[in-house]
Amino acid sequence: MTNALLADWTTPFGLPPFDRIADEDFDPAFEAALTDARARIARIATNPEPPTFGNTIEALELADRQLSKVMSAFYVLASTSSNDAREALQRSFSPRLAVYSSEITANRPLFQRIEALWEAREDMDLTVEQARVLMLTHRGFVRSGARLEGKAADRLKSVKERLAVLGTQFTQNLLADERDWSMPLSEDDLAPLPDFLVSAARSAGDETGKRTAVVTLSRSLIVPFLQFSPNRTLREKAWRAWTGRGANGGPTDNRTIAAEILALRDERARLLGYDSFAAYKLETEMAGTPERVRDLLMEVWTHARASADRDGARLTEMLHADGIAGPLEPWDWRYYSEKRRATEHDLNEAELKPYLQLDRMIEAAFAVAHRLFGIEAMPIDVALHHPDARAWEITRDGRHLAVFIGDYFARGSKRSGAWCSALRSQSRTDEEVAPVVINVCNFVKPAEGRPALLSYDDARTLFHEFGHALHQMLSDVTYESISGTSVARDFVELPSQLYEHWLEVPDVLAEFATHAETGEPMPEALLRKVLATATYDMGFQTVEYIGSALVDLDFHAGPAPADPMQRQAEVLDALGMPHAIPMRHATPHFAHVFSGDGYSSGYYSYMWSEVMDADAFEAFLEAGDPFDPEIAERLEAHILSAGGSSDAADLYIAFRGRMPGPEALLRGRGLTG
Repeated sequence: MTNALLADWTTPFGLPPFDRIADEDFDPAFEAALTDARARIARIATNPEPPTFGNTIEALELADRQLSKVMSAFYVLASTSSNDAREALQRSFSPRLAVYSSEITANRPLFQRIEALWEAREDMDLTVEQARVLMLTHRGFVRSGARLEGKAADRLKSVKERLAVLGTQFTQNLLADERDWSMPLSEDDLAPLPDFLVSAARSAGDETGKRTAVVTLSRSLIVPFLQFSPNRTLREKAWRAWTGRGANGGPTDNRTIAAEILALRDERARLLGYDSFAAYKLETEMAGTPERVRDLLMEVWTHARASADRDGARLTEMLHADGIAGPLEPWDWRYYSEKRRATEHDLNEAELKPYLQLDRMIEAAFAVAHRLFGIEAMPIDVALHHPDARAWEITRDGRHLAVFIGDYFARGSKRSGAWCSALRSQSRTDEEVAPVVINVCNFVKPAEGRPALLSYDDARTLFHEFGHALHQMLSDVTYESISGTSVARDFVELPSQLYEHWLEVPDVLAEFATHAETGEPMPEALLRKVLATATYDMGFQTVEYIGSALVDLDFHAGPAPADPMQRQAEVLDALGMPHAIPMRHATPHFAHVFSGDGYSSGYYSYMWSEVMDADAFEAFLEAGDPFDPEIAERLEAHILSAGGSSDAADLYIAFRGRMPGPEALLRGRGLTG
């Protein structure tokens, strides 16, 4: 039978034919696509014609299109619907892809062609985009070791291959720990919990094949359990399981893997002539140096720690008033914070949640994009990677822009967290290519026939990921390598975090926050309370985030620690981390940093981007309209459609006229008092 992955895809919009793809198709398709890519690279490198932008740089842009086509379909399945076969394939593919990547950057004739073009760039009639792509291509080869020779080049190749293996292993270990743990709840345990949480726990029990309600390690389930369960023993058990992922001993323990990853990254940086991996990694980011990152984080830390200390003292009083001696513990914070919010602000998650239906929040995200950018979203019936996923065609003025896929519910086979990726990125190098973009979340799946209800944090996550999707779907560049989210890591979170602000626009909540049973809009009094408490507990949220960001930075800014767990403890101790607030992602489950190089030495980037997103939204507020058409047009022109076609700072200045300081961020987080 024909391998569906290698055949022409005649599906609507050229989507992967998921209903015809079998796991056994992937390895032969991968090998065929890899062979094709190698042949194309060889033809570029040995082309007897003098190098030109077209026969070298543009040809490189297209060389592995078939491989990308196969692997994009695979990664969606491997990350959202994992099984033993797909995990084995991932372990096989990762080192082979690393070898292929090293072959390209070590290809001397190929690099000589790129070097010749780089030297002649001033004499070439290049467009702005072409000049940018040439610079990025040349820089990428140099930073990948193209100038290394002999033993150094061989060692770098081995390091990259081993890092690919370890990143995959780290991810799969974490998935196994999350999949294998659940805590049964008795009827007595369920009795004091709000109805939405009881329903979610029963649904999770059904999903995991249990005969009782359970708490799993899905964030959308375990966080509300920590907020609402009065059973301190169960809260501690759940919290320890959640924060102990990747550190349970046995074959899924990630601690030695993390140590080896850090050592290899340090070696990689030094082979390339850098003092540290952080210096290497941050060279191409907006921040530039570890020192600038630390300065920003510590400036915000001072305000956040003071706020968290004040809140912690109040929560400790509540703990003691309940007759519990001793300090406030990490498994107590969310429980007493929720009680405090209900008492002092007359607001709790159980009251709010019925107004945050998943379907209505999806509609809200689409409606905001329509008002800002004029796009329309129409549901389409196509074969997708999982029955829970759904798809929409995105158009503007009747013209097809993209396909958007949403996969929102948690399941044991899905990687935790939330993310946006592209099955196909926008480009027009040789033809017009429209993007196919997917948002993946891990919200609790409701019982059959019941609406899916979100926490406010869930709703913010939905808006965040759709902001990333807009960055992909509104991309309007020629070359895929600078398309969509192909930007500096500390710039990529700007569109996503900026989009979160529209969830708090009163008109949006008034229209789309409707009660799941009555259909009535959120009462004005409740709406006011929601908006008034938007920065509630922000000290806690900021402290747990900065703790993780500073540990990540420290791991990579000097010699690799022999014992990352000991070094993590030393960093947090020196920082004065509050006892009751752990870092958001402890090392053994810090997937941002250890599943790949994406956010390594770069977890700070959320806050770096937030400096800009807070300032960017103030542009709308200064105009007196969160949907001001002129500012929305500038936002699309200079940020969302531009991809990586210019330096990130230049793009932001083109939009706003200047670079911002952290003042808007501190105001937005309520940390200026």
